Amino acid sequence: MEGKGKHFLTIDERKKLTLDGVQHVGSFDESEITLDTNMGFLQLKGEGMHITHLNLDEGNLVVEGYIHGIAYIEGRNAKGGKSRGKGIMNRLLK
Repeated sequence: MEGKGKHFLTIDERKKLTLDGVQHVGSFDESEITLDTNMGFLQLKGEGMHITHLNLDEGNLVVEGYIHGIAYIEGRNAKGGKSRGKGIMNRLLK
């Protein structure tokens, strides 16, 4: 876990999510958004979700739609790989 910078998450009536501390958006569609944050990998699940604001320079994101779940997942990043410290050969030989 990196833990540097601010990390702030708010949800308004399960319809609007605001997040500070975003470093990278891995994938997104109406039912799932995956992100790398300064506090680890974050997975959002819901219905009709769309990103209405994204500024990676400032590290903030706003998602609107119906939020079903939020999960921090250890040992992954939004690009779908394991932790960033592993070399490409280690990942290929698994």
